[in-house]
Amino acid sequence: MAHQAHVPGFLMTTMDKGVNWARTRSMWPASFGLACCAIEMMATGGSHNDISRFGMEVFRASPRQADLMIVAGRVSQKMAPVLRQVYDQMAEPKWVISMGACASTGGMFNNYALVQGVDQIVPVDMYVPGCPPGPQSLLHGILSLQEEIMAGTIRR
Repeated sequence: MAHQAHVPGFLMTTMDKGVNWARTRSMWPASFGLACCAIEMMATGGSHNDISRFGMEVFRASPRQADLMIVAGRVSQKMAPVLRQVYDQMAEPKWVISMGACASTGGMFNNYALVQGVDQIVPVDMYVPGCPPGPQSLLHGILSLQEEIMAGTIRR
């Protein structure tokens, strides 16, 4: 790795680091709330937790304006194709957070009607455990995802 010279008054970085920084500071989440975890996800956008501090002002209703999908709650077999369609319509690069035990593994609902992990439908980049995980857990998951994007460990 080449040594970067320090020049007063100038910011020196690589193009990849600059692009990753911009991506993490302007993530626009698409909410896919399906159960009780969705209430906690909505609380994350409230004034007490204030997700806008991290560049996520508004949860997008249109997948074409979003690059982060937060799957909150259990996914039924009937909802799985809809989830995939929303994911496919999202802008590139895109990331997925699986929020809660039900979205991650099916939770306590081990039956034929529910998908036993959203990673069977879409690729998941970050898992937020809990039943339901609180807003602080979701914020931690989002910040951890941003750190991985900045480090370049998650590529799309």
